[in-house]
Amino acid sequence: MSSVTPRQPPDLLVAGPAVTRDGLVAALIAVTDGKVSGVHDPGEEAAFAGVPVHRLARDEVLLPGLVDTHVHVNEPGRTHWEGFATATRAAAAGGVTTIADMPLNSLPPTTDAASLDLKRAAAAGQCFVDVAFWGGAVPGNEPQRAALHRAGARGFKCFLADSGVPEFPPLDGVALRRAAAQTAELGTLLLVHAEDPAYLGEVRGPGYPDYPAFLRSRPPRAETSAIAAVIEAARDTGARAHILHVSSADAIDLLAAARAQGLAVSGETCPHYLTLAAEEVPAGGTEFKCCPPVRDRANADRLWAGLQAGVLDCVVSDHSPCPPELKLPETGDFGRAWGGIASLQLSLPVVWSKARERGFQLADVARWMAAAPADLAGLTGKGRIAVGYDADLVAFAPDAGFVVEPRMLAHRHKLTPYAGRRLTGVVRRTWLRGREIFSADHAPPGPAGQLL
Repeated sequence: MSSVTPRQPPDLLVAGPAVTRDGLVAALIAVTDGKVSGVHDPGEEAAFAGVPVHRLARDEVLLPGLVDTHVHVNEPGRTHWEGFATATRAAAAGGVTTIADMPLNSLPPTTDAASLDLKRAAAAGQCFVDVAFWGGAVPGNEPQRAALHRAGARGFKCFLADSGVPEFPPLDGVALRRAAAQTAELGTLLLVHAEDPAYLGEVRGPGYPDYPAFLRSRPPRAETSAIAAVIEAARDTGARAHILHVSSADAIDLLAAARAQGLAVSGETCPHYLTLAAEEVPAGGTEFKCCPPVRDRANADRLWAGLQAGVLDCVVSDHSPCPPELKLPETGDFGRAWGGIASLQLSLPVVWSKARERGFQLADVARWMAAAPADLAGLTGKGRIAVGYDADLVAFAPDAGFVVEPRMLAHRHKLTPYAGRRLTGVVRRTWLRGREIFSADHAPPGPAGQLL
C-alpha cells in the first residue's frame, strides 16, 4: 500500500479489491483532482469521514483504465466508417480510458502538422476518453516529420506493404532505414505494419469465399521477412521499433533474439489473433478478415506463450472498422473485402475469457492492456492504479458472463466476428480522472476526454 498525506480531502474513495503494483489487493483508492492520491488499507476509511465512497459489488474488481494504442478512428474524411464520438463511447463501455489514433484511414492522413491540427479540430468536444495521436511515415514526408513530432505525434507508423488506402503508401527497404534513422534522431518510436510484399499473393476469382486461400496468400514468411528487415534497420540506426499486430508466432523467436542482443524492438498482438482461429472461419465469413490474417489454433497457442514469456508486450485492438457493405457480405469475397476487425468495446472480455482459461490473472491482463501500451506511447500517468497517476479506473466483474449481441455495441457499425459468442467479464463502470464516463446502469454523461 502507498499513500500521500492529502493537502485536501479526497473527492472520491473507491473501496474493494484492486489490481495495483502489489497485485490484487483489498484497497481504498483515494482520488483527488482527478489523480490517485492514495492507495490505502480499507481499515483507514474512518480517516476520511464525509468523503463519498463508491463500494465495488461483491463480484467486482477495480482495474486500471485500459490504454489501446492501436485504434483507427477514421475521422475526418471517413467518419461514416467510424468517428471520435462513436469510437470513444465504445472505448468507455469497454473499460478503455485512453486510445492512440492511427494516422490512416482518415482523410487527410496524419502525415504533417497541418493534418494533425485538422484531426484535433475534428476530435475536439467529441471524445468520451482521452486521445493521443500517432503520425505517419510515408514516401515523401520526411521533411514534415520533425514538425509533426513537435506538434505532438507520439511516434510514426509505416507500412511495408499496401495499406489498403492509396493516400498512405508503403515504404521500401531504403525508405524504412531512413525512417528508422530519422525517428532515432528525433528520439521517438517507429511503428511498423510488417508484411513483406514479396511474399504476398492474391486471392483470385470473383466472389471468392475460400478463407484457406486467403490465408495462403499472406503466409507467415511475409511477416518474418519484414520483421527481420525492421530488426536490421533498428540494429543499424539505433531506432526504437515496434512491430504492430503480430499474427504469426514464427516472429516470436526473431523478437526474442533481437531483445537478447539489446535492440529496442518490441511487439504487440491483438485479441483476434489470440482467440479466433482459421479453422472456425466460415466460407464467406469476411467479418473475420484482417491483415495480417487470423491463423490456426496452434499458432494462437504460441502467441499466448510469447505473451507469457514477455516477448510480446501489449495486447491492443487494432480496431479497424468499415461500413458493412465494404465487407462484401453478399459475395463473401475475401480478396476484395476490407480487412479489419472492429473490437474496441469487446477487447477486455475477449482477452480475459481466454486468459483465465489458460491460468493467467487479472494483473497479467492489466499489464498487457494498460501499463505496457501506456509505456509504449510515453503516456506517463496512465495505465496503473498508483499514486500520482490519473484516476482512470474500471469496475470489472470477472466472473459475470454475457452473449455478444451486435446491438449492444457503441461502434458506428455493429458487424463483428464475436456475434453470438459467450464471453466472461463485464465492465460495470468506468472513470476517467475520477469522473464517471460509463455505467451499465444509466446513459453516459457528455464527453470528458482530453486530446493528449
